[in-house]
Amino acid sequence: MRLLVMAVVLAAAGLMHPARADTAPEADRSLRETLPLFDSNGCIHIRDLAGQLFCGDAELHTAAARLGAAVRDRLNRIPDRMMAIEANVEWTRGRNLSCGIFDWQGIGGQDLQFVKACLLKETGERIAILHDPDFDCLATNTPAGLLICSDPALAIAARELDGHVLALVAGMKDDDAKAAFGEYARWTRDRDRKCDLDDKENVPLSELSASEPCLADYFRRKAAEIVAAKGDLKKVFGRPPASALPDADAVDLCVAQIHSVNACGNFLRVSRIIQIDTEVSDQEAMVTAEIEMKVLSPFEACSPIAAACSGTCWDPQSGQARPAAAARQNLSIAHRLRIEKSFAFQKIDGGWRCNTPALQPIELGVALSGP
Repeated sequence: MRLLVMAVVLAAAGLMHPARADTAPEADRSLRETLPLFDSNGCIHIRDLAGQLFCGDAELHTAAARLGAAVRDRLNRIPDRMMAIEANVEWTRGRNLSCGIFDWQGIGGQDLQFVKACLLKETGERIAILHDPDFDCLATNTPAGLLICSDPALAIAARELDGHVLALVAGMKDDDAKAAFGEYARWTRDRDRKCDLDDKENVPLSELSASEPCLADYFRRKAAEIVAAKGDLKKVFGRPPASALPDADAVDLCVAQIHSVNACGNFLRVSRIIQIDTEVSDQEAMVTAEIEMKVLSPFEACSPIAAACSGTCWDPQSGQARPAAAARQNLSIAHRLRIEKSFAFQKIDGGWRCNTPALQPIELGVALSGP
């Protein structure tokens, strides 16, 4: 888990190295003369311009260290770390755009001081808000988060559940802790589907109030399950071998298993699963679903990671799925990948077991840049 925390800290500061490091374009070689720490810190191996600025400038480098410490503190106090990482990479992208950094367009010498001042201001504000005890509510942009933060009782119940989860995870090894946090994220997606809060980003808060009893029941039930388990981690975080029904929850479990086998959590977070169609017989079922994932760490658009974790190769320019793309570009952080795929299930004692061991091949796919 420490490696994942370090990865998001580096991503926050723009210092994340890509899956394949390339040298900087010729147009930006002048940064070597402009930034005093450029050569000594090895900034040439950092792919994006913001990362090189944070790496090579003394003031920005210090700000990056402070930001990293603030990010670590927050990750240590919440259980849904993948959601926090997703929010963090989206903020990083927004910061770069607001400061006039657009991929590898480069910046002129006359603009460097403006960009530096903007990055320092944005980073300072981010550090301050990360230290705010109400940060999770201040920063939430999900329907469930807004509803929880608007109701003191729900907010208290959410904090209590978080406390139970963190207490259990505290004694785990890194890999086990990472799996537990991944399972917690799956609980959250399952909760939002069952409480009718999925895909409702633009719905007014007043129209979401009907979901409050469902959320309250979820927090009570989960907290009771953890208390009843008496520290038995398998009872709390052990994934069930089967799903009650062949539906979106079953697909979510199936995707979670595929991602776990392929160690996809360092690169992608599943943010949403929407059921499109279901065909069911006595013993078999086929569920077609749309899966949305967000890129947390850069990886090559056509690589084993892309194939195993998103089901295909991609063309970043067109945003289309390309099963045999020749380009060796990276999918950068905050890219949203949406795929459509059919998953096969078999009826067994206790429910339905997924018989789809891989995301490849997919039926449809689109890559969207930005949050």
